[in-house]
Amino acid sequence: MNNNSQDRPATIVRPPAVAGYFYPRDPDELSQMVGSYLSEARPEDPPPKALIAPHAGYIYSGAIAATAYATLQPISKHITRVILLGPAHRVYIQGLALSKATHFASPLGQIKVEQAAIKLLRQLPQVSFSDAAHEQEHSLEVHLPFLQLALNDFLIVPLVVGEASPQEVAEVLELLWGDKETLIVISSDLSHYHDYETARKLDLATTRAIENLQLEKIGSLQACGCRPMRGLLQVARNRNLRVRTLDVRNSGDTAGSRDRVVGYGAYSFLQN
Repeated sequence: MNNNSQDRPATIVRPPAVAGYFYPRDPDELSQMVGSYLSEARPEDPPPKALIAPHAGYIYSGAIAATAYATLQPISKHITRVILLGPAHRVYIQGLALSKATHFASPLGQIKVEQAAIKLLRQLPQVSFSDAAHEQEHSLEVHLPFLQLALNDFLIVPLVVGEASPQEVAEVLELLWGDKETLIVISSDLSHYHDYETARKLDLATTRAIENLQLEKIGSLQACGCRPMRGLLQVARNRNLRVRTLDVRNSGDTAGSRDRVVGYGAYSFLQN
């Protein structure tokens, strides 16, 4: 009797939750939109080891996110897995949450979850399973179409980050850091619901903190993804990474009014 099938997990797909809301549901329309953003971005920046990119609706933050993903062009064939961390918006989480899904889907298709990485992460006390945390969470999902168009064949390790210290997040990142085959992506917007000029000043200060790896200066008022962001900054500090700011704008620059804006930034982390 062949027991190989017993060693393979049953296929469980995490379907799109915000397709048709944050981005187009139609695959052709979505591909055209993301492709247009990527083609308009300037990919001359050095290829990164890690990225910070925003997670709002595409009409608001898609162009900013594209400046991050365009930097992957020279190394797209080498990246075979993406470690994707984003903040919890809907469900309270202590630590970091994995999904039991074997695949994450967007309108452009399914991405397989790397099960070997899941097994490693389950050894850490701050990591647990919570499908509820992933079910409606947009902070990871909105990055999937960009990754699908920017890369070739790759696996994903999706983590929703709740109440977690920089050290707890850094331990996760260090465990999965890998080599040139591994890309780290941190999902975060910047300031929320200030007037345009106030937001610009706040986001500039946050950008300076990111560039200088000053994780102590970044909290929830500066970035909704402050917890995964601070973990990456801790690793960047330990590994002496350099940060390049690719783009900083807000919804008042893209598709919204300037009364109450949300800030967006794209940053790349380079190994020396």
